[in-house]
Amino acid sequence: MEKYFHIKGKTLEEQYVMHLSEFMEWEQLKHAEDWMLFPENIGDNLSIDETSLSQGELYTVLTNKAAKGKKGALVAMIKGVRSDNIVSILQKIPQRQRDKVKEVTLDMAATMGKIVRKCFPKAQLVTDRFHVQKLAYEALQSLRISYRWEAIEQENLEIELCKEHNKTYIPNILENGDTLTRKIHSV
Repeated sequence: MEKYFHIKGKTLEEQYVMHLSEFMEWEQLKHAEDWMLFPENIGDNLSIDETSLSQGELYTVLTNKAAKGKKGALVAMIKGVRSDNIVSILQKIPQRQRDKVKEVTLDMAATMGKIVRKCFPKAQLVTDRFHVQKLAYEALQSLRISYRWEAIEQENLEIELCKEHNKTYIPNILENGDTLTRKIHSV
């Protein structure tokens, strides 16, 4: 811009923000740093989650799933994750609009459930599949670890018994060529 129109970029940016964009007249300007609401974007199916922005500050974000992350997706963005604060802001959306929400997808945080139940009482709460899969994986991993320790302890007992009787320990080899405690199969 500077080269072709002899206008400093910073000056153009300031002029745009102060005069051309109507940003200074925006009705949410006073509180936009703490919260923004776009009730016109509300739909039947919403998602709520917390996110951390640049300096680690947490925000609660409510989106319309039908917009698929594009224009009209953002219903609310609220600084913080305290449920009472989030509820008080979301309740600024008229009740009749909030009653139209049929489903809200959320993580397993108790605060998110509390927010949804208070603000969208007619909506069904759906735990997002990522958190369900993560929970199942962690449970499976815990079982695998406990079974592995049991197998190691059993193998150690068998090794000790063999030593006491001056015998050589020979592990039980599985079909795939491994033992319960060691991967010895070579391909």
